[in-house]
Amino acid sequence: MRYRFDDFILDTDRFELCRNGQSLRSEPQVIELLALLVEHRDRMVSKEEINEVVWRGRIVSDAALSSRIKMARQLLGDDGRSQTYIRTIHRKGFRFVGIVQTDDPEELAPPPTQLGTPDPLHKPAVVVLPLINLSRETDHEYFADGVTSDIIALLSKHRWLNVVARNTAFGFKGQAPDPLELGRILGVDYVVEGSIQGGGQHVRINVQLVDAATRLTRWTERYDRERSEIFALQDEITETISARLEPEIGFAERHKIVVARPANMQAWDCFHLGCYHLFRFTGEDNREAQRLLRQSQTLDPMFGEAQAWWAYAVVLGMVYWDTPPDRELLDEALAACDRALLIDHQNATFHMLRGRVLLARREYRRAIADNRIAIDLNPTFAAAYCGMGDSLAYECRYEEAMVQFERAIALSPSDPQLWAFYTYGALALLFQGDYERSLEWTERAANLPNCQYWTAAHRAVALAHLGRRDDAVEAKDRLLAMLPTFSCAFATEKLFYLHEPSQITHYLAGLRLAQVPEH
Repeated sequence: MRYRFDDFILDTDRFELCRNGQSLRSEPQVIELLALLVEHRDRMVSKEEINEVVWRGRIVSDAALSSRIKMARQLLGDDGRSQTYIRTIHRKGFRFVGIVQTDDPEELAPPPTQLGTPDPLHKPAVVVLPLINLSRETDHEYFADGVTSDIIALLSKHRWLNVVARNTAFGFKGQAPDPLELGRILGVDYVVEGSIQGGGQHVRINVQLVDAATRLTRWTERYDRERSEIFALQDEITETISARLEPEIGFAERHKIVVARPANMQAWDCFHLGCYHLFRFTGEDNREAQRLLRQSQTLDPMFGEAQAWWAYAVVLGMVYWDTPPDRELLDEALAACDRALLIDHQNATFHMLRGRVLLARREYRRAIADNRIAIDLNPTFAAAYCGMGDSLAYECRYEEAMVQFERAIALSPSDPQLWAFYTYGALALLFQGDYERSLEWTERAANLPNCQYWTAAHRAVALAHLGRRDDAVEAKDRLLAMLPTFSCAFATEKLFYLHEPSQITHYLAGLRLAQVPEH
């Protein structure tokens, strides 16, 4: 096949590239790389696909691939800045973007790319643009750049996200690029942009998350702070922004799959749809989440996210809904997390989710170790702090546990599981004997979306141990209105993850004082 573009002819039969009739010398791998990109010019060619074709599946460094791309561009008079023929899709792959004609009259022109249609096989990508300095003070410029750099660094710790590197992002400093254009140029799904301004000791930072395909704002926040210590302020804002971005992007991705999923679902679609059902927090949705995540595993056994999140769905089903506590199923859940970590042992989420499974198995020290690894890998991972708090509480280390719960809440106050952070903390406070504070935490949890019946149960127990019998009975009635089958026997079964007998006895005593039925 002969492909013509501008002054070039690429002849794949003769394995030759000519310009104005003159053959250009090059290494065979470069011609093979060009042929691959030109033949598949209607789409992005991933790094993995290039590796498989050009290097026959041998493991090579990114530097080796970059070297061949650079040589191909030099042959074409192209470079990494103009990207006239070969466009880099950041961290994903490359695409040939020149206008090509062939000798085959039957060949149809490639269909235009539908910008904004989610590709089920790639991770969502985000670019953090430099914060715009709206103040006249010079040091605010450095502050703005520092906050931007730190957000990029912290978001990069989320292994399920692709984050555009700092140098690339700072190439847009001083500009106001269209998010749609950024999506086309950088291959990103989301754009983080914002500004900083202030005078004297006061600083205001505005940040928003924009969908690159639709230009719609997904999330926005304003921070007003006194600037007594610039580096402490920078750390606070950076951690806060990073912790909020992850759940917002995750929600947007799940929503895309629900409203625009293709008819022929692939592993990535099943995964996100499964997570969508998981975060609806109902028994029916949990069963559907388990099914979809299991299907995702079957479609792609090397998809670690499907393995680990299925394990978590199983644990939630045991604790809240109609999945019976079963040691063999917990063994299977642990094995699924282990498989996920074999695929990516640096994934903070996988360590956190394995910690959840280990907690359900009453292996608290191992759960603490996994959550510590997750926090080391991603210091703004709120769910890992919550998992750490749970594990410490069940080891009767209550003061340490509450520090972790408070950290989780501070980091992610818009988390879809925020009600759980408060509810698990309320249980730890019950065991500690701090009933007043436990009651406060149940009240906070009760006002949050998706809050479950265990919050009402903890409230009844706290009121009973405070000696407020009438209030406790009233709380019991509300509990039974939420879950008519709740009983002391039911609670005993569902608290299977508790190892300390005194904790179980104390909790059941509170239920009985609140007049919860035995069966």
